Parts: sequence; C-alpha cells; structure tokens
Amino acid sequence: MQPVVTAKRLGWLAATTIILGVIIGAGAGLLTLLLYGVEHVMLGYVEGSELPGPFGVPAVRRAISVTIGLAVAGVIWYFLRNKTTKVPSVKKAVAGERMPVWQTLVHVVLQIGIVGSGASIGREVAPRELGAMLAQRFCDLFHIEGADGIDRRMVVAVAAGAGLGGVYNAPLAGMFFAVEILLVDVTLEKVAFGLGMSAIAAFVAASIKGHHTFYDITAMQPQSTPTLMLFAVLCGAACGVAGAWFRKGSQWAESHQSHDKHILWQMPLAGLVTGLAAIVVPQVMGNGRAAAQLGFSTFVPEGSAAAGASQSASSAAASPWNLLAGGGNVSGSASTAVNAGFQLSQSNIAMLLGVLALTFVAKALVTLMTIRSGASGGVLQPGIALGSTLGAMLGLIWILLFPADSVTACALIGAAALLSASQQAPLMAMCLVMELTEAPSAFFVPVGLAVAASSLVSKWMLSRRK
Repeated sequence: MQPVVTAKRLGWLAATTIILGVIIGAGAGLLTLLLYGVEHVMLGYVEGSELPGPFGVPAVRRAISVTIGLAVAGVIWYFLRNKTTKVPSVKKAVAGERMPVWQTLVHVVLQIGIVGSGASIGREVAPRELGAMLAQRFCDLFHIEGADGIDRRMVVAVAAGAGLGGVYNAPLAGMFFAVEILLVDVTLEKVAFGLGMSAIAAFVAASIKGHHTFYDITAMQPQSTPTLMLFAVLCGAACGVAGAWFRKGSQWAESHQSHDKHILWQMPLAGLVTGLAAIVVPQVMGNGRAAAQLGFSTFVPEGSAAAGASQSASSAAASPWNLLAGGGNVSGSASTAVNAGFQLSQSNIAMLLGVLALTFVAKALVTLMTIRSGASGGVLQPGIALGSTLGAMLGLIWILLFPADSVTACALIGAAALLSASQQAPLMAMCLVMELTEAPSAFFVPVGLAVAASSLVSKWMLSRRK
C-alpha cells in the first residue's frame, strides 16, 4: 500500500534528502581523501588519471605495503569482531539491525586503509556503511519510525545508496543500488528520494575530493555500429557466465571468511600473496581501477582507425600498457612515450591476450582470497575490472573480423555486463559503469543490450546451480 503524500511527509522527505545528502557527501569526500593519504604514505603515489595504479612503485615496497596493511587490519578486525559489538551488513541495517557508532567508524576506516595499502578489494562498502549508520542516528534523533512520517527502512537504504553515489560521483547508480538491491521496490517516491540524496551527496563529495573521470575511455569509437550490437549480445552471454561464477565465488569466500584467531595469520598471508602476484601483475593491487583501465586502454591503431577512434598522447602515456613497460613513475607523472615497450598492434594480439588473461585470473583469485582471509570490502570495482579485461580480450578477437569497432567499446560493454551478472542488478551496474566512464549516452544502447543478455544468462546459471 502506497503511503499518503501529505505536506508533512513531503517536508520530511525534503529535509532528510538535504541534511543526510550533505552529511554523507562530506563523509564520502573525506573517505576518498583518506584513501589518497594512505596510498601516499604506504606506496608513495596517489591514484589518478595519470597513474591509475602502483606501476612505478618498487616491487618490494608494494609487497611490504599490502602485507603490513592487511596484518594490522587483521589484528584490529579480530578484536572488533570478537570483543565488541559486531557491525552488521548494510542489508541487515536496512532490515532494522543496529549499527554501533564507533565500531562502524573503525570498520569503515579499516576498509579504506587496506585498499590504500594495495589490498585487492573494493572500497565502496565503506561509504555505504557510513551512510546507513548516519541514517539510523538521524532517524533516532527525529523519531522517524514510519507512522505518518517517512519509513525508517527507506531512509537507511537510500542513505547507503547515497554513500555509493557520493564516493564515485554516480547518483544514478546510488539510487538504483538503494531501490534495486536493498529495497527491491521501485516506486516513484523511492526513486525521487534516492536520486535526490545521491545527487546532493555526489555534489558535496566532488566539492571536497575534486571531480575527475574515474576511467579513461577516450580511445573509443564515437558511435555504435550494427556489429557492436551483435558483439554486445555475445559478450553479454559470456560475461553472464563469468559473472555468475564470480558471484558464487565471492559468496563462498564471504561465507567461509575467517573471524577467529585464524584471521591473524590468514590476512597477512593474503597480503604477502598479493604482493608477490603484484611483482608480475602490479595492476592486481587496489580496488580494481588499474586492472579495469588496462582493458579500457587497449587500443590497436590498425583496427581503431577504421572505427574512427583515436588515442591522445596524454591518454597513451597514462595507459597501463605504457606504465607496465616502465613509462610511469611513483611521483604521479607519466612518461610521454606512447606504448613504450608494448607494440599494441594486430601482430601482437596473442601477447595482449596473454596479459589481459593473466590480469583477469589474478584479479579474480586474489580478490576472492582477500575476502576469504577475513577482509571486509566490496566487489563492485573488482567486477568492473574483470568485465573490462574480459571484454577487451573478446574485443581483440572481434576487431580482426570487424575492424569498424574498437577494443575500448568492447571493454566498456564487458564491464557493465559482468558487473550486472555478478550483482544481479542490471540498472545499477549499467549506470555505475556509464557514470564512472562518462561514456556518450548513445552507448546506453549496446551496453543495455549486453546487460540484458548477461542478466538472463547469469540468472539461468544461478537458478540451475540452486
């Protein structure tokens, strides 16, 4: 039964939207600055458009950083989970379970800390938990219980979504996360409430941390093509399979997660393994930005010329392909050499496929291992990374047959499709990828088609396994 829209209810909705939107946006902005600070101290660099990962950081420092980061977090999490009130998940908080204040704050900071030190896990859960905790206290303060005011469950869910929208400057994704995943109820009021709060949170957060495009896709063709639509269907099906397996893997890792004294040695071990893997695959570290950018930056000049795609010198210099070859440095500036050491050409497609495949496998395994060891965090960014690299792999083969398409467009399609399959949330996944890349609106068409295909395939696979 839909609530009656009264002047009092509209007033509460407006006030809650503005107040919580500003507070959560400020929190999301400060959490981002905290991430940058941890990266600077532990790894000596700050991620950005010119340096999406710790490519110029010495291998020894990478290994030490992530091992120390997970070791310290493991000790604190052991006491937090066994000696104090436990921090429930956001879904449980929406259902009414209480989120303790200082334990939640410590829990949030730990997640940002391990990502900043190089752990392979997403950072998007931290602002969602912060938003949910703040919303519960807001409801307590103003005695919001859902009588003739506004529903407490809706406020907590929308606030959690605003945390996501704020930290990634993605208000549409934040709103859909609330209504599609947490509330599983899409109504006009919930959409308006969620979009308004996420938009305010995104604006405030960007004012604090600055605004920049999270992923560079400038090497993409300007328009979609009929062949790209066909690719979207095929890639969507493939990503549906991979996304379903990644979802099952992450659920298994979380259900078998260490909480007792085993966490004291399993988390440092996970850090050491991540550091060793990063000797060969440095893009495996962090929340997935570096690995995803590798897929988005896969630009083959011979094929891309026919697609009308081009890559600027600055984008090429900041490309992980160039940085892997030693073109980047720890200070945050990138070499002006274009694709130094890597000839991104059709004659070297086997080599490119090998690097992308290694990145895909390493990122998936290390992320699941990190979760299994006891670390808390998200899988949205790792999911985008897996989808981008898988889409780029399929795209490299595709452009041999259809050179009118670009690998970057294929990576974009793959990122949205696999994220949709792994989260079982097609609207949130599509909007998050489109907002993070600031892709042209025309690409909603092939991306939407791929997301539809991946959602159906993954749903069929997951239902069969049940």
